[in-house]
Amino acid sequence: MKPTDHLSLYAGRRQRLTDLMGEGVALIATAPERLRNRDSHYPYRFDSYFYYLTGFIEPEAVLVMVAGKTPKSLLFCRTRDPEREIWDGFRYGPELARERFGFDEAQPVGDLDTVMPKLLEDQSVLCYPVGVEADWDARVMRWLNVVRGRSRAGVAATERLQDVRSLIDDMRLVKDEHELATMRRAGRIASASHRRAMQATRPGRMEYEIEAELLHEFRRSGAQFPAYSPIVASGANSCVLHYIANARMRDGDLLLIDAGCELDGYASDITRTFPVNGRFSGAQRDVYQLVLAAQRAAIETVRAGRGWNEPHDSAVRVLAQGMLDLRLLGGTLDEALEKETYKRFYMHRTGHWLGLDVHDAGEYKRQGNWRTLAPGMALTVEPGLYIRAADDVPERLRNIGIRIEDDVVVTANGCEVITAEAPKLVEDIEALMRDARASG
Repeated sequence: MKPTDHLSLYAGRRQRLTDLMGEGVALIATAPERLRNRDSHYPYRFDSYFYYLTGFIEPEAVLVMVAGKTPKSLLFCRTRDPEREIWDGFRYGPELARERFGFDEAQPVGDLDTVMPKLLEDQSVLCYPVGVEADWDARVMRWLNVVRGRSRAGVAATERLQDVRSLIDDMRLVKDEHELATMRRAGRIASASHRRAMQATRPGRMEYEIEAELLHEFRRSGAQFPAYSPIVASGANSCVLHYIANARMRDGDLLLIDAGCELDGYASDITRTFPVNGRFSGAQRDVYQLVLAAQRAAIETVRAGRGWNEPHDSAVRVLAQGMLDLRLLGGTLDEALEKETYKRFYMHRTGHWLGLDVHDAGEYKRQGNWRTLAPGMALTVEPGLYIRAADDVPERLRNIGIRIEDDVVVTANGCEVITAEAPKLVEDIEALMRDARASG
């Protein structure tokens, strides 16, 4: 992206926010640095709302926007410090940050408590992430009390607080072309990592060895982080939705991998399930093809103008019928759907919004109704079946856990699967794993 494009992209988002506000002041701070232990920090990751409006990745930064007749944007950030930059690296400082990121003003972050009461004078509303951080809530109250202390001078204090996230969420929900280009790249990197994992999987290897293959592919391809802690679960572990332990993979087991990378702030999120030995057994194939059919039905329903819940309903209908056919459930399809008996083996939703957060911003319902899909929205489609061992479960199906997940973008005429490079057809998975064994 050219520097001028970078400026206009984030400035345009800030302008949209002040237009939505109409009047008042908005404040969004980036995420704080967090100690892991003693004097060692967790890897730093900015706040998504702050980054969406600024593109600025340094810690200790705050964005303030004033809406109204003369709107302006102010960045409060760290000053240049040659001594600290020896240890921690380059800092923009207020003047360079203002120039490079297109703010109207930039000041040292240490001046925030002095400047904010003045900015809040005679303002009708303050928009900030209400209730997220107790320290920020207390700080806002201190500023407002300073303003109230000037009431005899004819200064009015802000009377209304509003959660700024509710305004930004709808903006973030529909991705622009820059965001979609980044997400496509993240999808390609994550897809390559899943191919690498399939090629590296063998009976007797540890699950964490395959996780290492995923992380290696992420970093070598330019992704900064995993988008979330990868799930690498074999055998009965595949029936644990958020599995985190690590075991040795056995011949005849399936391996479920749920892993995505974060690239320039944007997440990918893929799940693939495949046989550790490279060949699906008959029972594994039966369940896998059922989940794949449910995913196809859901993806076909991802269309502009359709309701958010329709892909889920389509997947559930296919899965429930499959559970009846596999003798996991009794009764009729209508009974399974009405009584939700299918939830014993499929207990989660079929997808979630995707973007700067892996479970991205945006409500799923508005005024009690499911949100309507629109071009530019990005979501996952991830049906699954988790058949834990039990006396009433057919023995051949016990401890089979399968999930298939892709990232899709709603388009004007349907949807685009941006993680399609990760194999998911039975024949494609088996061929990839067979070729890897033949060559290695």
